[in-house]
Amino acid sequence: MVVKRLKRQLFEDLKKKREDSNNIPGVDDDKAAFGLSIIDTLDRALEGRYFSDKVIHTLFNILAKDLFLKQGENMRAADRFRTDTGNNAPTFLVISPGKACNLQCTGCYANAGIMTDEKLSWDVFDRIITEAKTLWGVRFFVISGGEPMAYRSEGKDLLDMAEKHNDCLFMMYTNGTLVNEKVTERLARIGNLTPAFSLEGWRERTDARRGKGVFDKVLAGMDRLRKAGVPYGMSLTATCDNTEEILSDEFMDYFYKEQGVIYSWIFHYMPIGRSVSLDLMPTPQQRLWMWHQSWKLIREKSYFLADFWNHGTVCDGCLSAGSDTGGGYFYIDWDGKVSPCVFMPYSPININDAYRDGKTLNEVWRDPFFASLRNWQKSYKQKDGNWLMPCPIRDHHADLRKMIAEYEPEPSDESAREALLDPDYADGMDRYDQEYKSLSDLVWQLHYLRPSDPDDIQIRDLPDISSLLEKK
Repeated sequence: MVVKRLKRQLFEDLKKKREDSNNIPGVDDDKAAFGLSIIDTLDRALEGRYFSDKVIHTLFNILAKDLFLKQGENMRAADRFRTDTGNNAPTFLVISPGKACNLQCTGCYANAGIMTDEKLSWDVFDRIITEAKTLWGVRFFVISGGEPMAYRSEGKDLLDMAEKHNDCLFMMYTNGTLVNEKVTERLARIGNLTPAFSLEGWRERTDARRGKGVFDKVLAGMDRLRKAGVPYGMSLTATCDNTEEILSDEFMDYFYKEQGVIYSWIFHYMPIGRSVSLDLMPTPQQRLWMWHQSWKLIREKSYFLADFWNHGTVCDGCLSAGSDTGGGYFYIDWDGKVSPCVFMPYSPININDAYRDGKTLNEVWRDPFFASLRNWQKSYKQKDGNWLMPCPIRDHHADLRKMIAEYEPEPSDESAREALLDPDYADGMDRYDQEYKSLSDLVWQLHYLRPSDPDDIQIRDLPDISSLLEKK
């Protein structure tokens, strides 16, 4: 009954959007299709009893009350921020509390490893979450690393933090090798933390990058969580070598239908961190194919699947630097460096320094470098920018370099510093941008910017891009 009601409301909203000539028809289609995938995913998960009673209770308290019923302190905090600043508050944070990791994967964006003790103190970690709740109304926190399960401070770990903030929902990106029986029992008891297992594809490809036996350890972890009623997803890094594998129907069907995966995040390989190589990025042709295939899986199979570079239409563009779209975020790493996003390793401010100076997250939000990115995002949309390429560092690298030169944020590591000084790196990124623009502009113009028809409330089929890829 609830599912039918939600779907009916979704199509009623789509009909209203069709009547607004200022809306972009193709964008409305994407948002509706993505919404349907979330509704169907929850329906399948509940029917298959993938959620324990504790998880269902927690999700209802956090999501239903605060997001759907528009009640609670978080809504009042978001309203206060909007009144004070004239902008929407960030809606989530990504935090890497520790750099330590028990693996050493090839091309790790964080350059993580076991021989490090770089981390946020428990008090600072706790204060970040508390302030995000009270100042911005945030109730969703993404935890990255290093390996989140390796974090320890003052004898406490990540699960202790999730248990303390039981009015929030946490998701952690994990290699899965530390999700044992004891961890599973704690996750089931806490009910507000969902793991996203990192995979590179099937066993051979995952083990080649992460270490022998890792793929099987991930499957074992999924099995334990599934039996305990703890929802989980997967995180997939797309390179030029594995793009077709991780987005194949066979791979997705196996993990969604047989392994009980609820959601998936796809990250395109970014040339940052350890062993930087522009050659590992999916080619512009592969990226356009990924756009088509990911939306095909969402539309035809209703898989909850998010591609952070190809699905800018769902969130109205780039989310970095606390974007004013109503879905923006910041990234805070183990050293306290605050960056616009995980994949833009340039930080104008350190949260440890800010707290010592008596500042709060609101002062972080106001930083001129972050403000310049938010202004760029607004300007790009106002100029009828192509939302299929919304990312400043990946899709508009020349624009980002100008902002970095003007505001001089500190590179997060030596690799980020070297990238700024390398003319070949800049040239390679610029060439990539131009080549993808020539491909995606055609799709944006013909598929997304088509004339709006108020009587057409169906979700438009995807265009055939085979001839376009053949020409390129």
